[in-house]
Amino acid sequence: MSDRVLEIEGVSKEYRLGMIGGGTLHGDLTSWFARIRGKDDPNVKIGKEHLAHNEKFWALKDVSFNVNKGDAVALLGRNGAGKSTMLKLISRITAPTEGEIRIRGRVASLLEIGTGFHPELSGRDNIYLNGAILGMSKAETTRKLKQIIDFSEIEQFIDTPVKRYSSGMYVKLAFAVAAHLDPDVMICDEVLAVGDLAFQQKCLNKMAEIARDGRAVLYVSHNMRTVNQLCNRGLYLDAGRLTYDGTVEHAMELYGGSSARSVSRNLDEVPRTKDRGDTMRMLSIHFENTQSLEYDQDSCMEFTLTSVSHISEPRLRIRLILQNSIATPIAMTQTEPFEVAAEETFTRRIRFPLDGIAPGEYVIKMSLIAGTPRGRSTYYDTIVDISRFIIIDDAAVNSGFIWNESIWGEFRLKPLEML
Repeated sequence: MSDRVLEIEGVSKEYRLGMIGGGTLHGDLTSWFARIRGKDDPNVKIGKEHLAHNEKFWALKDVSFNVNKGDAVALLGRNGAGKSTMLKLISRITAPTEGEIRIRGRVASLLEIGTGFHPELSGRDNIYLNGAILGMSKAETTRKLKQIIDFSEIEQFIDTPVKRYSSGMYVKLAFAVAAHLDPDVMICDEVLAVGDLAFQQKCLNKMAEIARDGRAVLYVSHNMRTVNQLCNRGLYLDAGRLTYDGTVEHAMELYGGSSARSVSRNLDEVPRTKDRGDTMRMLSIHFENTQSLEYDQDSCMEFTLTSVSHISEPRLRIRLILQNSIATPIAMTQTEPFEVAAEETFTRRIRFPLDGIAPGEYVIKMSLIAGTPRGRSTYYDTIVDISRFIIIDDAAVNSGFIWNESIWGEFRLKPLEML
C-alpha cells in the first residue's frame, strides 16, 4: 500500500447535453432564458436539434484502477473513449459524478498547450506560478530554475510574456516545468505531438527517467511507438468503461482492433477523395487475420476487397500506399493488371507481405487505378484511411532493444552477414 500513489475507485462522470457550457456566460444565459420561455435554443449547433435538453451522457462509467510508484501507464482507446476525461478528473480540473479518487503526492498535468500558464506573465514568472500551484516554496523552485530553462531550450525568450510564444515554445516550457518540479504523478495527454521530433524523444526519455526514479507517469497518445517505448502497463477504455488493465502489448492489440481497424468495413460509409467513385467503387473489405501483428520477417496481412465497376476496364490494378502514423507515405505496392466488365461486381483476395516493416502503427491508403502503355494513370476510387494496423515489437528479436523509428526509420533490413 505504501507504494500506491493513485487510487481510482468506481469513478463515473456524467454530462448533460444541451444544458450549459456554451463557452460564454452570455451564451449560457441566452440558452437558459430561451428554455424557460419554451423557445428553441439560439445557440444549438446545426444538426444537434434532436438532442433532448435533459439527455445524459456518461463519459466514464464505474472505472477502477490503481497506480504505483514506478508505473508508466498508457491509457489507450479510440476518440471519445474517456481518456482525457479521466486525466482531467485526476488533475482535479473537474470532479467525478460518482466514485472516489485518492492521490498521494503532487500531480503535474500537461493536458493542453499552456495549461496553468498566465498569458501576461513571462516564462520565468510562470515557472514560479506553477511551482506554487504544486505546493513548492519559492526557494525550491529557484533551485530547479536553471534545469527547467535549459531543458526547455527557450532561454532567449524566458523573460518574454508567454502570450507571444508559439505552440512549440509553449509545449517545451510546459513540459520542462511539469517534469522538473518533482511530481509524484506526471500526466501527459497527446500534447507532445506539437513539438519537434527531437524534443518529443527528449520528453519521452525524461518521462522514462521519472518512472525509474520511483514516480508515476500516465500517458495518453495515439502513437503506438511512443507508447511501446515508454510504458510498462496498459489500460484500454471503450465507451467510458475500463475493459482491460495489463500489459502494454495486449492493450495495443485491443486498440489496434478498434474504430477504423475493425476486421470488416462497409466502404460505402467511408470518406473518399475526389476521384470518380461513381464509375468504379470499392464496396467492402474484410481482413482475414488480426490487425495487430507481431514483428516477423515472414508476417503478412490478407484481405478480401469487393468492388463494383460500371464500365469495362482491361488494365485495372489495386494499388496500396503504406503511410506511417503521421500520414507520411513510406511505400507503395500494387497488383498485376486484371480485366473487369461493365456492371460487374468483383472480388479479389489479396496477400500483403510485411517483410522488413519495422514495429509501429501504419495507415493503408487504397486505390482502384488503371494505367496505359504511355504511363498515364486513371484513378477510379481512392480511400485515404481504409485501415490501420499495428506491428508489435519483440525485444527478443532485437537482441534486447526496442525499435526506435525516430532514429532508425520504418524499415528493418535483414541482419548483416559477417563474411
